[in-house]
Amino acid sequence: MIHHLSGRLVEKTPTSVVIECGGVGYFVHISLFTFDKLGKEENCKLLTHLSIKEDAHTLYGFITESERTIFRQLISVSGVGANTARLILSSMDPDRIAGAIAIADVNSLKAIKGIGEKTAQRIILELKGKVSKQTEGVIFSTAHNTSRDEALSALLMLGFNKAGVDKVLQKLITENPAYSVEELVKLALKNL
Repeated sequence: MIHHLSGRLVEKTPTSVVIECGGVGYFVHISLFTFDKLGKEENCKLLTHLSIKEDAHTLYGFITESERTIFRQLISVSGVGANTARLILSSMDPDRIAGAIAIADVNSLKAIKGIGEKTAQRIILELKGKVSKQTEGVIFSTAHNTSRDEALSALLMLGFNKAGVDKVLQKLITENPAYSVEELVKLALKNL
């Protein structure tokens, strides 16, 4: 099992990276969450998950342990493969996925392209107990997630960087989870 890769970032696309470690280039599949957080540093470290099938050995890379944990939990669900799990992680950050599962928010999961109602319900059914233990003490609000999503979309449409917008919105929501979409956008524009 390959736990992590630490080396020179040779190539980076929204779905994959090539990391050179000791003269060997490793092709690693990543989510958009990892792509955004990776930055442009020459040297990087990615936590990995190695998927072995009869016709392929595939490496998946993650910028945080929480992302890798959610990925592994998602692929343990019947009918959810590695590519579907990566798609989910590309659509929502790991904390929001855990929050949606913990509060049984089928609509948030259903909103992800390729995830139907039955799959969303199966994910919640099979992972709710596991995720609830990890998210104890953290309050997740569906309304705040919706406001945050709408504010994020609006700011991205204006041309702002997703990583910067995410950081500012998270700070604002931590200060006051009751902000409306308009308030979030106005306050974020002042901080960007």
